[in-house]
Amino acid sequence: MAGGGAGPEHGPGSAPGRLVQIGEAAERVGLSIRTIRHYEEAGLIVPSARSEGGFRLYDEADLDRLTVVKRMKPLGFTLEEMRDLLTVLDALATAGGADRGELLDRLGMFHDTAATRVTALRRQLAMAEEFAGTLRAKLDHHRG
Repeated sequence: MAGGGAGPEHGPGSAPGRLVQIGEAAERVGLSIRTIRHYEEAGLIVPSARSEGGFRLYDEADLDRLTVVKRMKPLGFTLEEMRDLLTVLDALATAGGADRGELLDRLGMFHDTAATRVTALRRQLAMAEEFAGTLRAKLDHHRG
């Protein structure tokens, strides 16, 4: 995803148009094979192809979708919300006119929700760091 940093981190050996099996897809995106299968069952990702032996094959666009889903998960988005965002992103690629404006509004709502959740996570992290610091101080005090 250009500009938004939502695409996967492509390593050496990744080439446009190249299809990868689920194990390599899992490794490149940083998800387990089981999680990718779960997302497939939930309708979030569909492999672009299957090998003659029936193995799932994923292209770069599939890996991009998996990365979007991976990044939504820690922010507490539901599977339905993930599906909705992926639908918006897919539609934006080809939409024009009034449809494009509506899609951009929906994308903006996802952005606002993500930003709000990031702020909440930062607050939680600050509290957790403060607590860990308090425990460290008590430990240091009692070790004397």
